[in-house]
Amino acid sequence: MVKSELTPREIVERLDKHIVGQDDAKRAVAIALRNRWRRQNVAKELAEEISPKNIIMIGPTGVGKTEIARRLAKLDNSPFLKIEASKFTEVGYVGRDVESMIRDLVELAVNMIKSEERENVKAKAAEIAEERLLDILFPPRAVERKAGDMINDREDDDRAEQALQVDTTREKLRRLLREGKLDARFVDMEVTDSRSGPMIEIFSSSGVEDMGLNIKEMFGNIFPQKKTHRRIKVPEALEILAQEEAQKLVDMDKVTKTAIERVEQSGIIFLDEIDKIVGGGDSTHGPDVSREGVQRDLLPIVEGSNVNTRYGMAKTDHILFIAAGAFSASKPSDLIPELQGRFPIRVEMDSLGKEEFIRILTEPRNALIKQYTEMMATEGVKIIIKDEAIEEIAEVAAQVNERTENIGARRLYTVMETLLDEISFNAPDMEDKDVIIDAQYVKEKLSDIVEDEDLSRYIL
Repeated sequence: MVKSELTPREIVERLDKHIVGQDDAKRAVAIALRNRWRRQNVAKELAEEISPKNIIMIGPTGVGKTEIARRLAKLDNSPFLKIEASKFTEVGYVGRDVESMIRDLVELAVNMIKSEERENVKAKAAEIAEERLLDILFPPRAVERKAGDMINDREDDDRAEQALQVDTTREKLRRLLREGKLDARFVDMEVTDSRSGPMIEIFSSSGVEDMGLNIKEMFGNIFPQKKTHRRIKVPEALEILAQEEAQKLVDMDKVTKTAIERVEQSGIIFLDEIDKIVGGGDSTHGPDVSREGVQRDLLPIVEGSNVNTRYGMAKTDHILFIAAGAFSASKPSDLIPELQGRFPIRVEMDSLGKEEFIRILTEPRNALIKQYTEMMATEGVKIIIKDEAIEEIAEVAAQVNERTENIGARRLYTVMETLLDEISFNAPDMEDKDVIIDAQYVKEKLSDIVEDEDLSRYIL
């Protein structure tokens, strides 16, 4: 079920904390997410008939298409998969088949739910793990059973006293364990050897995937995992035991059922480079035939169909598909008509320039300036990047994008890495831990590279 009850306005506000600009795209995805909540609050018969409002984002690389989709999925705790449409090929050609993306999405959802369930049973698993570790430190089970019999024996007070001492010793050990006073102690225990078992590699296109089988898991059951004795410290032993107990407490049937339901009701698939499977002309032979074939293979998945996965059948009727592409050599109307109809919302992304770069460097919660200053702070180096320096960095990134290939905001990463390369290398050994970066510093570090167009193509 869709968890988020955020209004479209609230969704946009959340996205604004991480993504600069692209208001039209944010509005479109906010409405699409809210429509899921609306659909689940109408009559069940009608809800089945309401299809998701799939979106095509049109714009060059590095303008925030993927980030918008990824952040949207996080808002609703939805299973999210990004995949390049060009990775698929028409059935009969070498490559992945389109149904594999649904299987991948279900796999992601299973891992997501499994992690949530482990977190839910974490406290209980920790309790059981503690008891098991105490058993190793002070083997008490047989002793306790014997001690229980001793307590009932009123004729022998000495034995009853010994039984009480068993309990007292165990509780003393428990207290020492919780206080961390046993952390330096080693214990001998049996653990699963992750390296054991046969090495199995499956070479196939789509044949084995279509069977919905996990071949490696099947062979893994034939050849059970090998146990090995290890001498490890108490904290590591406690962690291993807690993981084992959490695994036992997780109900995998419930995990599987919940994962498939979450994929069907709130899954999001980001189909990048969808323009790469669009024919650029009227050609009816060669690569364009294959591209159209991929579109026709995608169509039933986007329209809604049942896909066989190793966890059971998954319906794709209400998965939200967000497609994206530059469409520099083609246009959305070049898609086959049936597929066009399944992407009713079209959003054109804004290109990014100097002003947007300044905002990207400073405004988001994960802004690049914040990232680099915090990383250097771990070395005791305090970096102060002045406003004039930020403007100069943005100007350099915009210039290089204009003169070479425009990769949008990704250019900022290459510029920042080049700018701070020397500081990053010398940070542990620097005597002067305060570094001020101004416009002059940026020019000195980057001007030669920017002026040499051939050099900037390789470095920036």
